Amino acid sequence: MKLKGSQTEKNLLAAFAGESQARNRYTYFAGVAKKEGYEQISAIFLETADNEKEHAKRFFRLLEGGDVEIVAAYPAGVIGDTAGNLKAAADGEQFEWTKLYKGFED
Repeated sequence: MKLKGSQTEKNLLAAFAGESQARNRYTYFAGVAKKEGYEQISAIFLETADNEKEHAKRFFRLLEGGDVEIVAAYPAGVIGDTAGNLKAAADGEQFEWTKLYKGFED
């Protein structure tokens, strides 16, 4: 299968971007949790961030280089308290599996 120029290539890049951004968000969320005294939640956010890094790495390795133009929307710039961050993380993961990746089937 030719990947370059395909919808699959665009999907892989969108997935890479999403996983990369999730990694950063979870790292930020870990800092908030630690500051609020939630050491275990902070550790879980950091572990999850590492998982997202590995997901991104797998997608990135499948790409063949060059510029790939995609149109995508990502959560932007809100870091709340730990309760809000947990909700945002859960919502993001649910969106990923119920909408984003299912949309790649089309």
